[in-house]
Amino acid sequence: MSFVDTHCHLAPTYLPDGEGAVLARAKAAGVEAFVVIGVDDNLAAAKHAVSLAENHAEIRAAVGIHPHDARVLDDAMFEELRALARHERVVAVGEIGLDYHYDHSPRDVQRAAFARLIGLARDLKKPIVIHTREAAEETLEILEAEGAREVGGIIHCFSEDVPFARRALDLDFDISFSGIVTFKSAVAIQEAARFVPSDRIHLETDSPYLAPVPLRGKTNEPAYLAHTAKRVAELRGTSLEDLAAVCRTNVERRLRTHFFETA
Repeated sequence: MSFVDTHCHLAPTYLPDGEGAVLARAKAAGVEAFVVIGVDDNLAAAKHAVSLAENHAEIRAAVGIHPHDARVLDDAMFEELRALARHERVVAVGEIGLDYHYDHSPRDVQRAAFARLIGLARDLKKPIVIHTREAAEETLEILEAEGAREVGGIIHCFSEDVPFARRALDLDFDISFSGIVTFKSAVAIQEAARFVPSDRIHLETDSPYLAPVPLRGKTNEPAYLAHTAKRVAELRGTSLEDLAAVCRTNVERRLRTHFFETA
């Protein structure tokens, strides 16, 4: 089995024993490729993600401005981000979106940054990785209004329900499931994991956050994707081998890249 962690954060601050050890543990667990997300308030994480992608054949990068940091997105940062996003090893713009749970940036500022970054993705003709929390309706409205369907993308760390998934799929956004799907209380997310078509599903860790059952409370890492995959396979009544193959095909199609020689 060759799983792809479709969304992980591997900035040095998250890796006390180094990226080499983290990648080795992941590969030992059957996770052989990675989409590293670079988001912070000064583009250091974006630059690091690009560097990782340049130096590891199994890594691709996505770069963006998290809604938490929308308040710092000025013209100079936008142009620097544009230059990073043009890189051939950058396969998506993201994560971007809305987060009304913490409101670290004012909501109107989040909305303006989100729209501007969708425009960047459209200009570069690259897919989008979406973060949405407690802002489901406005997220979908902005995706629709800003023409995000032109490039499509992935709703990362899916935490909504089947009606939201249906609308996102109609906008040409795939659905990615994180360790949340293993939580006992995540009934709506589990229903969505059964619902999403096999050619539109992805798996991720969102490491270092949201470690799956039975590792809740620990610092998450790509190796733990195996637990999420097992739960999703159970929910869908499929084998781990088939799920791995489907998800690998999906991420390579969606991000227009190939991680494996056999692809």
